Amino acid sequence: MTRVGGRRPDPGGPGDAGDPPQVIVVEDDADLRLAVTADLAGAGLGVDEAADIATADVALSAGGYDCVVFDRMLPDGDSVHYVQRRRQDGWSVPVLFLTARDSLADRVVGFEHGGDDYLVKPFALAELTSRVLALCRRSGLGRPSILRHADLVVDCARRQVRRAGVLLSLTAKEFAVLEYLMTRPEQAVGRDELIEHCWDSSTDPMSNVVDVVVRRLRGKLREPELVHTLRGRGYRLSGPHPPA
Repeated sequence: MTRVGGRRPDPGGPGDAGDPPQVIVVEDDADLRLAVTADLAGAGLGVDEAADIATADVALSAGGYDCVVFDRMLPDGDSVHYVQRRRQDGWSVPVLFLTARDSLADRVVGFEHGGDDYLVKPFALAELTSRVLALCRRSGLGRPSILRHADLVVDCARRQVRRAGVLLSLTAKEFAVLEYLMTRPEQAVGRDELIEHCWDSSTDPMSNVVDVVVRRLRGKLREPELVHTLRGRGYRLSGPHPPA
C-alpha cells in the first residue's frame, strides 16, 4: 500500500484536529488509482492506495480514515458486500463507490448497502475530489453512532431510522438531510448549508431540491412534526411544536 501526502493514520483513530483528512482509494486499475490519488493529494488530503479488498481491510481495521473511495468490482469481490458487512458491525466511515455500472438499480444497491455517494465512470477528477471533500467534512462532525431526538432514533452506522420504535424507509438524500439536522437540534440550518453537506457541487443553490426532499422527509416522519420551516432562514429540528 502506498501513501501520498498527509500523514499515515494513527492505529488508535483519526488524526488530531490540525491533521489533513485521511482517505484510502481502493481501485485495481493502476492508472486510474494513480490519477485519483494525485488529485486528492493535490487538494491537501492524506491518501493511501490499495488494489483489492484484502489490502484495504488491513488498513481500514487500523482506523484513522475520514473517507473511503471504493471501486465496485475488485479482484477479490464486489466492495458493496464488504461495506455492508462492516456497516452491520457499526462501522461509520463515509464511502464513495466508483463503478462503470450506471443503472438506477445499481446506484440503489450501492446506497442500500452502506454507500454515502456513488460516481459513475468515466468521471471528472474535480468532481470526485469535491465529493470526497464533502464526505470528509461530514466525517469530521464527530457525530456519535446513534443520534436521538424526541422519539426519533437515527443509527448512522446501519443507516436506519426509527420513530416511536417503527422502522422508516428513507432515500439516501432524505437520510443525509435528517442526519445533518440531527447533529444540530434546535438550530436554524439554511438551505445553502444543507446543499453544501448533503449534495454535490453541481447542485443549483437556487433550485427547490432541498424543499422537495424535506417535504418527503416530513411525510415519512409523520405527526407530530419535528422538522420545521423557518421563513427566510431554512429549517430546524425541534420539538413537536413549531419553534418561536
